[in-house]
Amino acid sequence: MKEMILASLKASLHTKEKSVLTHTDDLLAATENIRQSLVAGGKLLIFGNGGSAADAQHIAAEFVNRFLKERRPLAAMALTTDTSVITSIGNDYHFDQIFQKQVEALGRIGDIAVGISTSGNSPNVVLAMETARKMGLFTIGFTGRGGAIATLSDILFTVPSDVTARIQETHITLAHILCELVEERMFGGVGAAAQP
Repeated sequence: MKEMILASLKASLHTKEKSVLTHTDDLLAATENIRQSLVAGGKLLIFGNGGSAADAQHIAAEFVNRFLKERRPLAAMALTTDTSVITSIGNDYHFDQIFQKQVEALGRIGDIAVGISTSGNSPNVVLAMETARKMGLFTIGFTGRGGAIATLSDILFTVPSDVTARIQETHITLAHILCELVEERMFGGVGAAAQP
């Protein structure tokens, strides 16, 4: 069992390191796009299924509340949390549309859609990303090796693994780095009263 623990840790660390090093420039580009959107009054719309739904909520909370710095709240929302909206769309239309309709309702030019799918092929994430692109939103995708969202993402974060757990662990690591970079770019070393 101890060997299993160490093997899991090593696999996680290796996957994270490879992905982060591959996407260093993408992290910087995403940081600047997020900063520009938030400064201009835009927001992040974040969505995914299962563990990725939890990740969407986790990431939104880091922006709205705080990550490392005491600063003003930043506009981000997970489209995975309103059960009345989600179940009404799933019941009246189709589960594939649960994020698409929310993007249509809430998205505005200047906003950023963040789609999370370990396979890259979740139909409801793909449809929401397609809609976001058609509406003129900037799109950021988090996936495993690619999938359908690859061609729908202005910036795509891939993870070199076929193991869902390793992909999800790496997604959160990448997202935490983004949160830290955005805070640094917007607020530097200044306290809660800082403005961009």
